[in-house]
Amino acid sequence: MKITIAKQTLFCITVLLGLQSFGQEQEALKYTASNKGKFSVSWGGNRASFSKSNIDFKGSDYNFRLLNVKAHDKPKGWHIDYINPERLTIPQTNFKIGYFISDHYKIAIGLDHMKYVVSQLQTVHINGNINLNATDAGAIYNGMYTDDTIFINEDFLLFEHTDGLNYVYLDVSRFDDISSIFNIRNTDKFQLNLTEGIGGGFLLPKTNTTLMQKDRYDEFHLSGYGVSLNAGLNLTFFKHFFMQLNMKGGFINMPNIKTTNSKADSASQHFFFLERVIEFGGIFNI
Repeated sequence: MKITIAKQTLFCITVLLGLQSFGQEQEALKYTASNKGKFSVSWGGNRASFSKSNIDFKGSDYNFRLLNVKAHDKPKGWHIDYINPERLTIPQTNFKIGYFISDHYKIAIGLDHMKYVVSQLQTVHINGNINLNATDAGAIYNGMYTDDTIFINEDFLLFEHTDGLNYVYLDVSRFDDISSIFNIRNTDKFQLNLTEGIGGGFLLPKTNTTLMQKDRYDEFHLSGYGVSLNAGLNLTFFKHFFMQLNMKGGFINMPNIKTTNSKADSASQHFFFLERVIEFGGIFNI
């Protein structure tokens, strides 16, 4: 009798261990249980805010600084241009392609196409000098300035990185599945991830500038660098598709901004930025 009970107990333990092992194997078979080796690609849009900045303008006949200049972005809103191949650079967009080097870490290359517009009709302080030829339209601004004020309007300055403030970067981000916190069991149907990362890269703007009514320079140019931090919430559904909400902040330094067709003319500035980003994309094995 004792032998029979022992056999039954051993049998039950064996079955329970088998069921546990089977459950673990089933969990491992979930597509979302592992990220290593997967690629991701995403496309989205942003709203951006910028800190005030000092902007230096230099040329053969002027050298001055504008202090604490305000700027804003140029939103398009919900629009078909976000998916229109011929007009993708019109709205503020974000593109990223990444690869998971482990279950938790992804390396990505991205392009944040922000738009930066110096606000018109603001009064700022100016230091420096302007000494244009008397026949130039902008000669009305000639003079020496020491903590004076000047009114920014289209006759004096139009200054925009609107095609755009292009931040090309490489970043490393971490992903953590937090589905269990919300009692989500089948992550192949719906998965919630927390992500945070750090990145850096270069600025390739197309700056639209009219300075004292001079002819503008209207080409893409390498102007500086940026660094950034980001944090977001990733919602993956049906294994392969996701939506991600990101907050991204950073610092941009552009010491070499082209302003006119003259090689002697340039501008420089640095500022902080904050992006609110929504992205849609896919994740897959190759």
